[in-house]
Amino acid sequence: MASSNNVTPTNCSWWPISAMDEDGKITDGEECEEPTAEPKPFSKDRLVLYHWTQSFTSQKVRLVINEKGLVCEERDVSMPLQEHKEPWFMRLNLGEEVPVFLHGDTIISDYNQIIDYLEKNFVGDTVAQLVPEADSLLHGRVQQYRQLLDDLPMDAYTHGCILHPELTTDSMIPKYATAEIRRHLANAATELMKLDHEEPELTEPYLSKQKKLMAKILDHDNVNYLKKILGELAMVLDQVEAELEKRKLEYQGQKCELWLCGPEFTLADVCLGALLHRLKFLGLSKKYWEDGSRANLQSFFVRVQKRYAFRKVLGDIHTTLLSAVLPNAFRMVKKKPPSFFGASFLMGSLGGMGYFAYWYLKKKYM
Repeated sequence: MASSNNVTPTNCSWWPISAMDEDGKITDGEECEEPTAEPKPFSKDRLVLYHWTQSFTSQKVRLVINEKGLVCEERDVSMPLQEHKEPWFMRLNLGEEVPVFLHGDTIISDYNQIIDYLEKNFVGDTVAQLVPEADSLLHGRVQQYRQLLDDLPMDAYTHGCILHPELTTDSMIPKYATAEIRRHLANAATELMKLDHEEPELTEPYLSKQKKLMAKILDHDNVNYLKKILGELAMVLDQVEAELEKRKLEYQGQKCELWLCGPEFTLADVCLGALLHRLKFLGLSKKYWEDGSRANLQSFFVRVQKRYAFRKVLGDIHTTLLSAVLPNAFRMVKKKPPSFFGASFLMGSLGGMGYFAYWYLKKKYM
């Protein structure tokens, strides 16, 4: 990666495990004490995505990559382990959040720009086109719903529903998460200030993150604000429901699978499918479509979950939390190994959690 600001992770012991580069390349003059395997030849055509599995924008980028059938290396930047606040990542994308996309010397850290780049640069008969041509009838419709759905304050829904579970029904987030996120938010500002002193050259992005964090805390913990934006969400879903109904009337009598903007699966469907998945996870599905109030939306959600890309990226919604927690636990142990007895206890606990989670899910959903 060419420019000095584009720092590539190494496989030295102090580097985050999830961000290690397979080719073992060392940057910024660092030396690794242990010998490394012979470096693999670097391909300028290689695609790399830094993401977190539970990041909503990361999920949408991964869905686009998989719907287009592209081969891309995925490197998990764990937010629970604070890896997105570490200096190497802050340098990589100048203080922005995940996802970050690399293609040769090109580095993009804006979600919409990543998708536009993928649509512009990866085309062909074997590559799915998710945004219709600009001169086509469907282009404006797809962009309209892309914008409408992308403008929804997903962070506020997520944090707000965790902090105020009384507004949800059958949320898949355990109750202890409310106390945990409050503790995490309370400590985050302190951690950012600590990193600011350790890495003074990154003062501006660190302080920028702190200001954004405090603003989020104030907004997302305000139950009146949360009720307001959930009411606005209902109006957006009403509009989507009406649009899906239009498709049924427009293509009545024709044998074709219908999506939000027409018979072709588009970026608008990626955005809608990811949204419904997150709302289901937060415990809002019964409020917005499973009560029978939006039958077209419910049918859409059932169908979109069967797509290969959605099954690969999002998996079974009932195991979403488990799939997010366990990898982080193992990575934490790998980064900071506990004593023998501590490790034995942790592994036994994780095994027990997995065992009971399996039988609980099997009894409830299988």
